[in-house]
Formats: sequence, C-alpha cells, structure tokens
Amino acid sequence: MSATNTLENSLLSLLFENANASNIGDATGLRGSSTAGVFYISLHTANPNETGDQSTSETSYTGYARVSVARSTAGWSVASGVADNDAAITFGACTVGTPTLTHFGIGSDASAAGNLFLWGALTASLAVSPGITPSFAAGALDVSLD
Repeated sequence: MSATNTLENSLLSLLFENANASNIGDATGLRGSSTAGVFYISLHTANPNETGDQSTSETSYTGYARVSVARSTAGWSVASGVADNDAAITFGACTVGTPTLTHFGIGSDASAAGNLFLWGALTASLAVSPGITPSFAAGALDVSLD
C-alpha cells in the first residue's frame, strides 16, 4: 500500500511547516501545534534504525551539537511529496576527532537520547577531521514518506 501525494504533502506540511492537514477524519482535519517548536537535526556514524533514539550512533566529535530548525514555512518547504530545509543547516566545526558520518536524524531534543522521529542515509559519507564543518545547503536535506 502506498500513500497518495495529497496525503504525503498534508502530513509533511503538518510535521515540518506546522500547517493544518484538512479533511483527515473530518473537515477540520489534523491541527498543527499551538506552539510550533523546532526539530533538532543530528548526525550519525551508523544507521540509527527504527528502534534508535537521537543518541544512537550519534557522532561525538569535539565541536558538534545538534542544530534546531523551526517547524514552520521559514524552516521548511513542502512540495511534490518532499520536505526540504529552507536555509543552510550548519553544525559546529570539528576541533578534535575523525568520525565518518553516514546518516542524519530529525528528533525532539537538543541533547541526550530524545525521540528520533525520522532518519536517513547521507547521499555520500563524510569523513570529518579538525577544521571540517558539516552542513546541509538550503534545499539539500530532503525528507519524503515513500
């Protein structure tokens, strides 16, 4: 079974832009949060999998911290079944460590275990060393529900 593009766009807009998803259940549908909040983007050295949390295989190079992105149209855009970041997502520069990053996560907390909501593989792994600043360019972090 597969979701339609209409449902995918509605759910992605609800999650990422905090927009109401109308006509799901009844005409009022699923309502956005009264306070939109943020998602925290994390980087991982292995697949955190569906049972992991935000700290599962999370990188720990010196200088790293999760980055917050607003759940709004200022933080994300949804079109054609894909949510992507509206601005660059830039992590702290590595000062000590040499991890190889392979995955990213989207979750609830700035630090600690936190709820991991979505995760995916990077298009290409990234070997990090001192002086490297991992980032996603605007529009480069794509999330789909298919």
